[in-house]
Amino acid sequence: MSDTPTYLAPPHTQVTYVTTQQIPTVVRMAEEVLPSDMGRIFDETFRTLVPALQERGIEIAGPALALHHRMPGATMSFELGFPVGAPLDGELEAGGITFYPSSMPATRVSTVSHLGGYDGLGRAQGDLMQRVAADGRQPALPFWEVYVTAPSPDMDPSTLRTARVVPYEG
Repeated sequence: MSDTPTYLAPPHTQVTYVTTQQIPTVVRMAEEVLPSDMGRIFDETFRTLVPALQERGIEIAGPALALHHRMPGATMSFELGFPVGAPLDGELEAGGITFYPSSMPATRVSTVSHLGGYDGLGRAQGDLMQRVAADGRQPALPFWEVYVTAPSPDMDPSTLRTARVVPYEG
């Protein structure tokens, strides 16, 4: 069995149902974030967290992720960070931000690749949840997204790949 989560395998545009394993993460808790502040929060987090983990010899074990514990509304609350090779022991302070140990849950999930800019992620999330319900399953929380393709200022947004992951019941 591969250590690579199925949702990070080659892109798939059809909804796939798999069981995930618990994966330790190091995250920032982002509470009540306005959509207009998302870019700043993401940039600030990754610009600070990557060197802080490297400085402490903590292995980044996969692409960045956001784990949402409630459905987005006028604001969003989520964990933002990276999977790591081993759980963090305690909090990590860096650049005025507190990072915490957390994990992506072991659970049954639906997953699909979103190919394109981040502005389409909300619609892709809704489409995935509708598909899960149409397949006779009840979407559950937390849901997450994995930023498989790291963005860069000069890239074509249509080449971005984000794995959408929604747990389900039933």
